[in-house]
Amino acid sequence: MLAVVAGLASCASQKDILYFQDIDEATIEKISKDYEPVIKRDDVLRIVVSGPDKNVAMPYNLTLSDASKGTASLTDPTRSVLPYQVDNEGYITFPIIGRIYVLGKTRKELVDYLTKEIGKDVEDPIVYAAFENFKVTVLGEVRNPGTFNVASERLTLLQALGMAGDLTLTAQRKGLILIREVDGKQTHFKFDLTDSEILSSPFFYLQQNDVIYVPASAARVAAANTNTGIWSVLLSTITTLITIITFSYNVLH
Repeated sequence: MLAVVAGLASCASQKDILYFQDIDEATIEKISKDYEPVIKRDDVLRIVVSGPDKNVAMPYNLTLSDASKGTASLTDPTRSVLPYQVDNEGYITFPIIGRIYVLGKTRKELVDYLTKEIGKDVEDPIVYAAFENFKVTVLGEVRNPGTFNVASERLTLLQALGMAGDLTLTAQRKGLILIREVDGKQTHFKFDLTDSEILSSPFFYLQQNDVIYVPASAARVAAANTNTGIWSVLLSTITTLITIITFSYNVLH
């Protein structure tokens, strides 16, 4: 009887499973298209500087040989340019320019700043910048949980769930949790995949190092507890039978 009850409890209707049940054309138009991630502490940035005169631009590239010398090397910067790690105060140390405060800047804002500063000495500089550590983690009731490195800087919640193999049928759609660092503190947000409002939410686009947790549905938890209870009763019954048999054997002999 317990098994039958657990089986019935685990059955889910379309209302429990389908995403974005109230979606329409007006909802789709509200999806944010202007999102751009900002630089955070401990981010790793790859920055390459070039220009019409590569010999003049090369000193602005930190290469492998520069790490030991502390100076810029006149080698091809595209071969072994080292990444820059943002320190706890929000700075990177850039060749020639020195310490630059990058915390909270977008990639475009950093490129514009460097282009302006380097342009004082280099004619028509070309600055390339990208995140090296853009990754997200998906845990819980998904088919392939784990941490995923992302080449693009525009990753949506749905894309992250897709990389994790999508939610299982026993996953909770209305209580997903996003864990994100905001102003140096870990903050969590809950969202509902059955509601199309998530498409226009500020959390629809993920940031580097975001963690998504997908909890199990109430039916899944109940089924697990039921199975645990059945095994406990079975083990108790077997133990009791062994005790009775042992006692009877001792009495007869």
